[in-house]
Amino acid sequence: MSLRKYLGSRVFFTQSLAALAIIFVLGYFFMHWLTFTTDHGHEITVPNLAKLTEEQVEEKLNELDLDYVLLDSVDYNKDYPKFSVVEQDPLPGAKVKVGRKVYIKINASGFSSVRIPDLIQKTYREALPPLKALGLEEGTIIYIPNLGKDMVLEMRFKGRNVKVGDRVLKASKIDLVLGDGKESYSEQVDSTATPTDQMAPNEQ
Repeated sequence: MSLRKYLGSRVFFTQSLAALAIIFVLGYFFMHWLTFTTDHGHEITVPNLAKLTEEQVEEKLNELDLDYVLLDSVDYNKDYPKFSVVEQDPLPGAKVKVGRKVYIKINASGFSSVRIPDLIQKTYREALPPLKALGLEEGTIIYIPNLGKDMVLEMRFKGRNVKVGDRVLKASKIDLVLGDGKESYSEQVDSTATPTDQMAPNEQ
């Protein structure tokens, strides 16, 4: 039988249909196998774990067939209870598969202490970055007569003067005493001069 006659024969038509049917069946089973192995369509929504304790996190995630990993603690955040979740990854609402690990960070038990930085004789703008870098906050700004405008002359905490190296808790508010720049050089000299210096020549 020639090729032309074979391609037009009933045998070729039957064999072609059988081959297509086999391909369709194999493709169907392959897609089902792929869905099963990837657990497609069975995703879990990550819950919001903020402000939960580690024990509460474990209980909540166990119910959803999820796991967790405690990374470390972060600096104390007053907006969260002690030893509660401050950060999580994946974020709440994310879709994950069964057994996925959720990474969490726990709030510390309280503020740690830091040393007062040397801000004396720095300008107000120069003093703020190192203050905030240590986790301290700007308190009340007080101006007093002085030649140096916006120059830090004193640092105070809760009404008392503090010096470089003194320890305070993070998030403490440090009041800054600044010069107002209104006192002239001559006024400073006059204010520091002794009564003898201020006497007229004919009085000495």
